Amino acid sequence: MGSEIYDVAIVGGGVIGCAIARELSRYDLKVVLLERNAEVGFGTTKTNSGIIHPGHDTPMSTLKGRLVVKGNRMFDQLQKELKFGFERIGAIYWIRDEEDMPRLEALMRLGIEKGVDGLEMWDQSRLSREEPNLSHDLIAALFAPSGGVINPYEFAFALIECAENNGVELRVDSPVTSIDHDAVADGGLLHVHTPGGTVDARYVVNAAGVYADVIAGMVGADDFRIVPRKGEEFMLDKRLHGVVRRLVFPLPTGVTKGTLIIPTYDGTIMVGPTAHDTGDREDVTTSVAGANEIFSYVTKLCPSIHQSDVITAFAGLRAVSSTGDFVIGPTKVKGFINVAGIQSPGLTSAPAIGEYVREILGDEGLRLDEKSDFLAEIAGPPRFAKALPREQEKMVEANPAFGRIVCRCELVTEAEIHDAIDHGARTVDGVKFRCRAGMGRCQGGFCTSRIINILSERLGIPPEAVTKRGGGSWIMTPMSDPSREVAGEGEV
Repeated sequence: MGSEIYDVAIVGGGVIGCAIARELSRYDLKVVLLERNAEVGFGTTKTNSGIIHPGHDTPMSTLKGRLVVKGNRMFDQLQKELKFGFERIGAIYWIRDEEDMPRLEALMRLGIEKGVDGLEMWDQSRLSREEPNLSHDLIAALFAPSGGVINPYEFAFALIECAENNGVELRVDSPVTSIDHDAVADGGLLHVHTPGGTVDARYVVNAAGVYADVIAGMVGADDFRIVPRKGEEFMLDKRLHGVVRRLVFPLPTGVTKGTLIIPTYDGTIMVGPTAHDTGDREDVTTSVAGANEIFSYVTKLCPSIHQSDVITAFAGLRAVSSTGDFVIGPTKVKGFINVAGIQSPGLTSAPAIGEYVREILGDEGLRLDEKSDFLAEIAGPPRFAKALPREQEKMVEANPAFGRIVCRCELVTEAEIHDAIDHGARTVDGVKFRCRAGMGRCQGGFCTSRIINILSERLGIPPEAVTKRGGGSWIMTPMSDPSREVAGEGEV
């Protein structure tokens, strides 16, 4: 048994676990978050499509349908407080055939019933004016202005930074190996075992993504099953910026939201995802078949897009529950709370899920005394590329490291690399997702070696010890150890 007793241990440092951590950090509680990867957000979160859904396509009979609109409305205030990339660019849901018009009209009615703001029906003429690069075969679309795009990994980093500022403890490289629990008569503690030691907690929140059913099974609370659904996505060159201005959706099928065109927050266009169930919880490989599936569809929808514009491809796994809905609530084991099956629109619902879980914990007996000194805001990272020329001059005058460009494609400076490390980056991907170094056209061809050297210097480790994403994702393989796995394809 550990020497400390935590009020809450959160298992899983994706955007959901981080949102719960920040919400609980508002209260006088001792909270720890356990993440199996080298950094938070390195699972499904970093391979998320980055869409804030309007929420009109999810029925109120589901938990996800009841949480998504509330979550959507929380992002404007959250962005002011946490400074992550977010913009409401709007979303359109198109049709080609008159026979689909009743479904489109039903989608609008559902949105109105749910209180989704600003829904409009566009005819072919309006759609062509607003999005002239889409196929002229499209005959109508539903426009939802509350749809938006977000950098999901930035959101996770910001959430956990705020949570840590307010007392939450973060433990990375801490996979949960087993969980024991005491009888209520013996105090009801849960003992969460990791390679680094045991965490004793009054409550455990299981937000373990594609492994949520495995974690639940450790206490016999696995009355659901997670079937990972792989989605491959393709990032296009920035020269296509503006080819579409809004999120472009087909009519949802009930199983998937379909293949999308996504103008990302930072100006690139992303297309995808595929949607194929897999039995492998670690399969994030990309494929020729996936590319062919996406581009055979997208090029007909938007003829200006070509497969030759791809600068990188990646895949992620959605934690699809056998229930078809979010699985959030207490279990037969006192103090063990499941937060599982959080697939789309899970990112949009994340802040509402944080509040919902806090309410569940309160109902289960956790004392919630609000802090008077809660710090809602963080400073946010510097963004040299987005600054005006005079502002850039001032930044360089204050810190000459802003005058040394590391990533040419995205105009990322040495000062921004150091800031990323100051805020938790311990890997090349950790730097990449915090400041965009390596996300441009050359995909790190020029800047990776410099980033490795800076990480080596700052962390006090040899360059060959720096990894792409933690674990065995070695970038440099010493001759003395040829067995190391070199980071390969299928990563962003």
